[in-house]
Amino acid sequence: MTQELTETVARRVAASLLEIGAIRLRPQEPFTWSSGWKSPIYCDNRLALSFPSVRTYIKNALAERIRAAFPAVETIAGVATAGIPQGALVADALQLPFLYVRAKPKEHGMGNLIEGRVSAGQRVVVIEDLVSTGGSSLKVVDALREAEADVLGMAAIFTYGFDEAERNFRDKKVPLVTLSDYSHLLAVAQSNFSEEELASLSAWRQSPDTWKK
Repeated sequence: MTQELTETVARRVAASLLEIGAIRLRPQEPFTWSSGWKSPIYCDNRLALSFPSVRTYIKNALAERIRAAFPAVETIAGVATAGIPQGALVADALQLPFLYVRAKPKEHGMGNLIEGRVSAGQRVVVIEDLVSTGGSSLKVVDALREAEADVLGMAAIFTYGFDEAERNFRDKKVPLVTLSDYSHLLAVAQSNFSEEELASLSAWRQSPDTWKK
């Protein structure tokens, strides 16, 4: 995928997620995350599943990114729960096997952490809908590696682009490709905000843990 096409995809995905309300920006009335952070953005990409045209575009774009970045992929793995439907769609588009990884082992039955078949040396790409710090996403990578899978990398719809996430993925040696990010989101949304609001939105990206404190 060329840089020009990647840029086009990033802007279109950001615009689509804003249009359907999967991403909401409220610099004056911030959201509170479970971590306690104040945030001007709320992102729920699961909403894209309810819009066939957006869902199909994201599916095809993810499949294309994976073909380009990880041509040796043999299996797609979804991160429970939001990465499961996206991963299944992408696996179908690529005609590849699919599995998913739970946040913790099942509490009954076989007690599975990984649902689906995985074998030693199997080349896997993980699908996530959203990357913030990368902590929960990378636990899935750990589980797959413990099962002796060869994790080629991860593909996600959107990332906030935090420095912490970049460090975490680098430390785990997991290449990450995404369709869009916070910078492209601000680029397509800037006409909706004042200069002061845009400055606040940019400041959050630089220091999310101290923003509005």
